[in-house]
Amino acid sequence: RLVESGGGLVQAGGSLRLSCVASGFTFEFDDYAIGWFRQAPAGKEREGISCISSSDIRPYYADSVKGRFTISSDNAKNTVYLQMNSLKPEDTAVYYCALVKAVSACPATAWATIPAYNLWGQGTQVTVSS
Repeated sequence: RLVESGGGLVQAGGSLRLSCVASGFTFEFDDYAIGWFRQAPAGKEREGISCISSSDIRPYYADSVKGRFTISSDNAKNTVYLQMNSLKPEDTAVYYCALVKAVSACPATAWATIPAYNLWGQGTQVTVSS
């Protein structure tokens, strides 16, 4: 199970840190990749924005968030974080984390695609006001 938290309402230029806590799975002993996705309102597609893996060799970022968002993990807490800085109104969306087990790296060409992951959280709303 994955549970996201940390969403909320923030003004443009502000920051938020999202958390994704995994249960029934141990970061310290198992291989995994966790991705962050977001889905804006009005029927937009779910967008992959970042990915981190147990090997922590290379996190991935979408161009839309590169330089503003940072993904990290705390194995002792079974938690992946998404630090979001310099937020813009276009960052407004429901943010989801997703897990794929038994991989030591983010799927190189598929890390931002929904089928690459097989467990999803319920999402947390982020609203950025102008």
